[in-house]
Amino acid sequence: MRRICVVTGTRAEYGLLRWLMRDIADDPELLLQVIATCMHLAPEFGETYREIEADGFVIDRKVEMLLSGDTPSAIGKSIGLGVIGFADAFQSLSPDLVVVLGDRFEILAAVSAALVARIPVAHLHGGELTEGAVDDAIRHAITKMSQVHFVATEAYRQRVIQLGETPARVHCVGGLGVDAIMRQPRLSREALEASLDFRFRERNLLVTFHPATLDAASPAGQMAELLAALAPLDDVGLLFTLPNADAGGRELTRQVQAFVAGRSNARAFASLGQQRYLSCMALVDGVVGNSSSGLLEAPSFHVGTVNIGSRQQGRAQASSVINSEVDRKAIGEALATLFSAEYRGKLYNVVNPYGNGGASTRIVAEIKRLELDELVKKTFYDLPTVAGGEVS
Repeated sequence: MRRICVVTGTRAEYGLLRWLMRDIADDPELLLQVIATCMHLAPEFGETYREIEADGFVIDRKVEMLLSGDTPSAIGKSIGLGVIGFADAFQSLSPDLVVVLGDRFEILAAVSAALVARIPVAHLHGGELTEGAVDDAIRHAITKMSQVHFVATEAYRQRVIQLGETPARVHCVGGLGVDAIMRQPRLSREALEASLDFRFRERNLLVTFHPATLDAASPAGQMAELLAALAPLDDVGLLFTLPNADAGGRELTRQVQAFVAGRSNARAFASLGQQRYLSCMALVDGVVGNSSSGLLEAPSFHVGTVNIGSRQQGRAQASSVINSEVDRKAIGEALATLFSAEYRGKLYNVVNPYGNGGASTRIVAEIKRLELDELVKKTFYDLPTVAGGEVS
């Protein structure tokens, strides 16, 4: 049996990986190994490793790496601790293939350890752009340290090839977020309200705002603009999910908690879990903030998105996405568009650029076909050229 080691560090990324993990675990030719790390293990982020266990998975190793600070220095040190922890975990588990998703610093640590241990890596959701965050560079670095690539769109496949990866190793499978939507049973409105201890209003928003780590403006100042735009919406239900463990994230959490205190129409959660999160998304009028879920998943629900600032800049977008500057007036205007009858009348025809599901099945099939002994060594793939040296 091939030992397939899946690394997960956040609630959102686990939501994308969950059904792939289930398909690996259910395949008689594959043995699933799970490493939980970073935010999953932190009480302030909800100790979401418990959600992994509640879904029936055994966590083979826990790699503690997240320091208590959220400064750039603390994040840098956390990466170093992660490399040490993953080196020990990989030595113990001896996986045949490591599977990672995305672009976060804990995944950079995991792939760095796998690289020097000569363990091949399969990278999911590479080739994408998020120009407002350090994650953008991390994602491309992970691509270069990985041997196999499963991307969400053909444009992303071409970008990974442009980075020098051999075309035969770059597979366009669609977005894993769409798989989650197709396969995850959702709660009824009544059951969801009871679970959240929250009553949905006639209009409702799901709000997540993370630090845009490459912006010159402070994350706290940007959050203040968003909250100022939301403050007048007393008749709108506001469900916040708290920010990731990025530089500056803890101050944003404090701002959100202060905002919801005393407001009967607002609640904040460290983690909703996949079932509640997707159940909320299916019921709300819009997804607001700068989370990737507003671009990857919301269009499949025919739910609108107000995408604020530069964090997701460069990522493929459906026609339902309304882009806004980080300014209370601009955000207010975007929300007015979101609630307008003209905009809402167009949502039914929205097409999600990340596909219609089935990514997990395609990934497992490719993993089973891999010639693992030939994966570790790579050659740089040069794009074809024509006369004059221009790319064809």
